[in-house]
This record gives sequence, C-alpha cells and structure tokens, in this order.
Amino acid sequence: QVQLVESGGGLVQAGAYLRLSCAASGRTFSAYAMAWFRQAPGNEREFVAAVSRSGGNTDYADSVKGRFTISRDNAKKTIYLQMNSLKPEDTAVYYCAATQAGWLVTEKEYDYWGQGTQVTVSS
Repeated sequence: QVQLVESGGGLVQAGAYLRLSCAASGRTFSAYAMAWFRQAPGNEREFVAAVSRSGGNTDYADSVKGRFTISRDNAKKTIYLQMNSLKPEDTAVYYCAATQAGWLVTEKEYDYWGQGTQVTVSS
C-alpha cells in the first residue's frame, strides 16, 4: 500500500513558477514508477510527466516539455514537479500517482493516487 500526499499548489501569474511535491508512505517507494496527472474543469484527466523507479528515465506530455521537470528522491520518498513559465492553460488540479505495472504505462495502470493540489495561473 502507498499513500500519496501532494503539496505546493497555489495561485500565480502567468510566467511564474511553482514546485509541487508528493510525499509517499510505505516501505517500497522505490518499487513504483511515479507520475503527475492533471485535470482542468470540464476536461478529462491528462498525463503530465512520469519518472522511473530509479529516477533515471523521465517522460513528458508535449504541452509541458521544456517547462516542467519531474524528479524523485527515493530516500525522502518524494517526487517533485518543477513548473516554470506557467501558462493559464496549466490551471488544473494536479495529482501524483504510483504504479508497479512498469514504465510508460497507461493511466489505468496507476494503482495509487493522491488527493490533488490546485494550481491556478492567472493571465
């Protein structure tokens, strides 16, 4: 079992930055690939970024490439999402998720989800 708690969301202006954190409980954090998803009002939840179990591989949605960076610290059982050059279209609830199903799996393969943290970017 893994419990995930996100933090770091807030209200910022376009062009600003935020750093999201996701703290995990459980003894086998390094056994999970981790990811960030987001859901804007009226939209489906979408993939943002993923990081492999070791942190050696990352993957990003095209919409955030070059602006967002995902990372993890297995000793602290935490993943991060550094979000730079934020745009109003980045406004959403951001969720972290964990999977043991492998690397670059679909959303339905993620077994554990946090409660989400709101990010609002004003123009």
